[in-house]
Amino acid sequence: MGESLLVSEPAIRLGIFLGVFAFMALWEAVAPRRRRSHGRRLRWPNNLGIVVVDTVAVRILFPTAAVGMALLAGQRGWGLMNALTAPAWVAVPISVLLLDLAIYLQHVAFHAVPVLWRLHRMHHADLDIDVTTSLRFHPLEIVLSMGIKLAVVTALGSPAMAVLVFEVLLNATSMFNHANLRLPPLADRALRWILVTPDMHRVHHSVVVAETNSNYGFNLPWWDRLFGTYRSQPAAGHEGMTIGIERFRTARDLWIDRMLLQPFRGDKGVQPTDAREAHR
Repeated sequence: MGESLLVSEPAIRLGIFLGVFAFMALWEAVAPRRRRSHGRRLRWPNNLGIVVVDTVAVRILFPTAAVGMALLAGQRGWGLMNALTAPAWVAVPISVLLLDLAIYLQHVAFHAVPVLWRLHRMHHADLDIDVTTSLRFHPLEIVLSMGIKLAVVTALGSPAMAVLVFEVLLNATSMFNHANLRLPPLADRALRWILVTPDMHRVHHSVVVAETNSNYGFNLPWWDRLFGTYRSQPAAGHEGMTIGIERFRTARDLWIDRMLLQPFRGDKGVQPTDAREAHR
């Protein structure tokens, strides 16, 4: 079971990724939420190019990735779930929930710590937000994030199936909530109680620092509400808000070479993360 899951994981993830990406791109074309400030011909090749660099870096440095680590932890008896000998019906949902919490806390840390913000700000420097923004992360951030994920998976003793489910869910929901698509207001209000919606996450990509430091969740919306980082709407409205960060606002900054060099350029760009400060 374990070996077959490890072998089939890349095909499962790639198939779901391509299907969700195509669906979101089509939905954006049919019902866009905002008018683009820059065309796809500039942004998409560069954003998708980053995905290639990220994938190569992860495959070289972490050949087995998170599912492989979960299998190893299970074989060696490492981690909380293995120590408790929790049955799959308990271990899988709890692991998915705790992995999502870990991603939320990691995201907050990447805004709070200056050196981590230097890596993460490349994601925020996109001047529009759409499905490709969900894939736009600096390779150094991706490598560091994978290291953190492996440590969390090992500490939790998460079953391999839970890790695969979480990876697929996170990837799909990230593409969904970054997509430039319009949901009916009633559907958005109802859905954001159980899932981060595009309107909810778009606030996080506002140029206004207090709004940037809110709505950190990628998948589940509960952590933002629990920890006081939830913000319902941007002050300027979704059509009027400015996407990005102040430091990098030229079309040239959207090129892949500039993106890769971005952590080494400019000031630290420290972001306040105290919930009270962020909501003033």
